[in-house]
Amino acid sequence: MAATEFRCEVKGFKHLTPSVFEVTFDTQQPLEFSAGQFISVIIPGAGPHGRDLRRAYSIASAPHVRPVELCVKLVEDGPGTHHLYRLRPGDTFRGMAPYGDFVYEPKPGSHACFIATGTGIAPFRSMVFSAEFKKNPPISATCLLGVSDVSELLYTNEMESLQGITWVPTVSRPTGEWRGFKGRVTDYLRAQEAGFPWLETEYYLCGNGAMIDEIKLLLAQKGVAKGSVHQEVYYKPPKELK
Repeated sequence: MAATEFRCEVKGFKHLTPSVFEVTFDTQQPLEFSAGQFISVIIPGAGPHGRDLRRAYSIASAPHVRPVELCVKLVEDGPGTHHLYRLRPGDTFRGMAPYGDFVYEPKPGSHACFIATGTGIAPFRSMVFSAEFKKNPPISATCLLGVSDVSELLYTNEMESLQGITWVPTVSRPTGEWRGFKGRVTDYLRAQEAGFPWLETEYYLCGNGAMIDEIKLLLAQKGVAKGSVHQEVYYKPPKELK
């Protein structure tokens, strides 16, 4: 599917966590995409010399769901997130879609492990609710979401309710009473016993670049083939100057 520019009309806005919000929208022309793909939102006049900027946001809803849902982290000084944050029902914005090849790839006889940090859960939510996933489910599926604080967990109730999905939220710095896994998604994976199907699993990684690098190293040490690891990097911290 070739990317096309769409005029998007906002249908809803709400906070999902203290730092993450949801924008829902419809398009005049039919928007077709595969679960896991993203839209490139056009921010008018926000670039150098008044040029337009474009920022990518994974679609958090399954392809058949309308209105379309975006799950966006409010980033300080982020022109894209602030542009979307100001929108309310009835407002419009421009976007190019669909983009990306980070999609669910059924592999008969394999398990699936979806590993996300923060809003990296968005494409996985689109995948597991898609007709493609339901038509071609893996032997088993595990979905890990890593956040620093319990208040930043996303989609817990609906992900817990899905049959065939083991939902594992991990919290690295919990406050108060937290009965789930304490630590990062990388800690959870390292804690898995020898019976974990390391070599019979397709891994999908989305979110913080440092997490993705660490997971890829761990999987390589376990003998997982590179072709079984699929990734979408949201953010990679800059290297420190020496």
